[in-house]
Amino acid sequence: MTTDTTKSLPESIKKRDSSQSHWHLYIVQTRFGHWYTGISTDVEKRFAVHQADKGAKNLKGKGPLTLIYQQPVGSRSEASKLEIQVKKLNKAQKRQFVITAKLPG
Repeated sequence: MTTDTTKSLPESIKKRDSSQSHWHLYIVQTRFGHWYTGISTDVEKRFAVHQADKGAKNLKGKGPLTLIYQQPVGSRSEASKLEIQVKKLNKAQKRQFVITAKLPG
């Protein structure tokens, strides 16, 4: 017999738990060829914010922007850890990551 423990959880915890599995890593390219890496639960909405010159300072005035990569990751913690790893890569390693979706090493 299985028990559904989510029935006894407060709504705020249920929402938080369900949203944790919807985080994505994304990479945006500027008109200058620079790559920006970020995380979001709604990549399309976040990209629209970037396109409107709002949000990340690194992207302001550097459009048009191109969304070149996105990947579902899981929890916010997992997405943040992957984002840090990807940001540490050099451009060639990032290109390889986008092609293979695997971190070097």
